[in-house]
Amino acid sequence: MADIVPGTPPPTYSIAFDVDRQLTDRNRVTTLFRLILAVPQLLIVGGGIFAFQRYGNGGGIGGGGLSSAAGVIALVTWFAIIFASRHPRGLWDFGTYYMRWRVRVGAYMALFRDDYPPFGDEPYPISYEVTFPEDTERNKLSVFFRFLYVIPHLIVLVFLLIAWFVTSVIAWFAILITGSYPRSLYDFGVGVMRWEVRVESYALLLRDEYPPFNFNP
Repeated sequence: MADIVPGTPPPTYSIAFDVDRQLTDRNRVTTLFRLILAVPQLLIVGGGIFAFQRYGNGGGIGGGGLSSAAGVIALVTWFAIIFASRHPRGLWDFGTYYMRWRVRVGAYMALFRDDYPPFGDEPYPISYEVTFPEDTERNKLSVFFRFLYVIPHLIVLVFLLIAWFVTSVIAWFAILITGSYPRSLYDFGVGVMRWEVRVESYALLLRDEYPPFNFNP
């Protein structure tokens, strides 16, 4: 696979994220206390490597040991790719393990599912897929400037996450009153989370293809 530079996203992006929709017959009790119920998960996994990030009202850098460890491992990986031209498979496996756990907690916090996330790498009705990049595919230039390359996405995500927070509050009330999550708000939230997940995976050096500026699966 050829390396992709910023501005030229591949037709099918190498990081996939989706959620099995749960629009109706929602659990009002767990929805009401969602933030409290998610606390044990957040203490372990945190909310993400970006300091401004929020899922609902929770998350953020330093919010959990795995989130902090993922940031440190990304730094170690950066040196490994730049100076040794390789991505240690063990570090990549930890990064993907962290992301799988985090997206499950994030989706639960965002009210996409009522199923409580597993503590670890267990089945859950959310998909996060990424393939291991071979050393010959790595783009040292994009790795070297990775955190500069993500800045345009971070600027857009600030506004998207604010809008997502507003729609999540509306959805929270809708579930408590009607027992359903409005589909248009649901699809918007999943789209924003898909965008953020791609950018965070890119920032963690799991792939070198530049993330597309869209919500598409």
